[in-house]
Amino acid sequence: MPGLRREEIASLAGVSTDYYVRLEQGRNITASAEVLDAIARALQLDEAERAHLHHLAKPRPAKRATDRPQRVRPGVHLLLDGLTTPAFVLGRRLEVLASNRMARALLTDFEAMPVAERNHARWVFLDSSARERYTDWETVARDNVAVLRMEAGRRPDDAALAALVGELTVKSPEFGRWWADHDVLIRGHGVKGFHHPIVGELEIRYEAMQLADEDQTLFVYSVEPGSPAERALQLLDSWSATPVPDDARR
Repeated sequence: MPGLRREEIASLAGVSTDYYVRLEQGRNITASAEVLDAIARALQLDEAERAHLHHLAKPRPAKRATDRPQRVRPGVHLLLDGLTTPAFVLGRRLEVLASNRMARALLTDFEAMPVAERNHARWVFLDSSARERYTDWETVARDNVAVLRMEAGRRPDDAALAALVGELTVKSPEFGRWWADHDVLIRGHGVKGFHHPIVGELEIRYEAMQLADEDQTLFVYSVEPGSPAERALQLLDSWSATPVPDDARR
C-alpha cells in the first residue's frame, strides 16, 4: 500500500506488526473476520477488495461439483426469451451460459461457438470484433480481468479457471499486464457504449443480478424510452428477426 508502512497498517488495525507481517506473507495463522475487517478499514478497501481479502484469508475449498458444467434453469431460459432487450447469463468463470436473441445480435452469437469457447473474457480479449464492438474496450476488458481475479481469490484451486487465465495471459499481452495489477470487481450496474455495424453508436444501461442459489449472474440491458438507443435497439430487433436467405448462408 503506497504511503503506509506495515507498522502503520498494524497500528491502525489494532494488531501487532509481527502478526500483520505473518498474515501478509500467508503464513499459517487464522485471522478472525473482525481482524480482517479492521485491516480492510486501515487500507480503505472498497466492498469488492474487502470481500477479496476475506477470500484470500479463508478460501473456499474446491468442490467436485465445481468441475461440472454449469446449467441454467429452464425458468431462467424462459425469462431471457421473454425479455425484449439484450440479456444473458454468465457463469463463475464468465462462461456465457445462456443468451437471448437480442444479446446475440448486439454482442456476438455465442451459441454458434464451440461450448469451450463460449466465454465472455475469452471473446473480449481474443476476438477482434469485440474491440470494435465496445466504444471503451479497455474498461470492459479490465473489468473482465478484475472479475476473474475476484473468482481466483474465492477458488484458488479451480483448475479450469487457472487454465483460462493461462491461455489469456499467453495470447493477450494486455490480459497479463492487467492480471498483475490484482484489481478485483463485483459487478452491479452501469452504462456501456457500443458501436454496432448495423445500428451504429448507442449507450445502454445494465444491471447485474446474482441468481438465487447459483454461481451465475444475470445481465439485463435497458434503454431510456424514446431515446436514440431505444430506436437503435428497435432497429436491431427488426434486423435480427429477419430470416437469412438460404443462398446467403452458403
